Amino acid sequence: MPRTPIDISVPDLSGKRAVVTGASDGIGLGLATRLAAAGAEVLLPVRNPRKGEAALTAIRRTAPHADVSLRDLDLSSLASVEALGKTLREEGRPIHILINNAGVMTPPDRQTTADGFELQWGTNHLGHFALLAHLLPLLRAGHARVTSQISVAARQGAINWDDLNWERSYDGMKAYSQSKIAFGLLALELDRRSRADGWDITSNLSHPGVAPTSLLAARPEVGRAKDTLGVRLIRALSARGIVVGTVETAKLPALYAATSADAERGRFYGPRGLGHLGGPPGEQQLYSRLRGTEEAQRVWQVSEQLTRVSFPSS
Repeated sequence: MPRTPIDISVPDLSGKRAVVTGASDGIGLGLATRLAAAGAEVLLPVRNPRKGEAALTAIRRTAPHADVSLRDLDLSSLASVEALGKTLREEGRPIHILINNAGVMTPPDRQTTADGFELQWGTNHLGHFALLAHLLPLLRAGHARVTSQISVAARQGAINWDDLNWERSYDGMKAYSQSKIAFGLLALELDRRSRADGWDITSNLSHPGVAPTSLLAARPEVGRAKDTLGVRLIRALSARGIVVGTVETAKLPALYAATSADAERGRFYGPRGLGHLGGPPGEQQLYSRLRGTEEAQRVWQVSEQLTRVSFPSS
């Protein structure tokens, strides 16, 4: 059965500078394309220059006059995150939109980042935490809206406080859930601290539902030689318009959260379809695991200690 097209309008973003992590393919590329088409200057921090160049070509094919450029970033390396922060601070341009979209999902075997953290914990959460700290002056100057992309996986699981790096008993899905719960708590705590300390930043959350993106596809860099059964099933359902979304619809919650005048700080946006797996974007109830302010403060403090970066105190 053909799908009814789903889309949202994006306001004029001329004069805005936007940064989108994970924009070399999938949802991130779709987000960067829409922001650029709306007039924003869009920066694509990428780990793979070849994929980055292909992304620039794809964006300019859709938006010939797009103002887009690449920067180097490997979120699994705190040195790389720091270097990007230094580069952008030296450029001295305010950042008005930051979409923290990049992530890795369920390597079949435990892997670590350049700094020795479990790969998902270190990339999905700690890398973005450090990026926020290094970009804070530019975000404040731009009165930025920060949108952080989590996952339906944050509905389950918990933060494994006794073994944050999953050294004793690795479970890829549980480690993924942990990284997304922590990341969601971080985004909400960022908004609370911005309110309290006058940072002039607003922060909200989004999730894409379920769609046939590259997260579960063959990814040799995370030890996955072939597509998972899960992504093959998702592709089949998506192609038939059954329950799950498409790559095109999966980007809409983050796009709405990052650009709509109706999207509010401290709120959570995702697909409104059955099970919140697909459909048009809208506000959703916070997952139970994201509601604890004390747990969010603990995540923040531990993240400062592990990354050795800090935010100004009130």
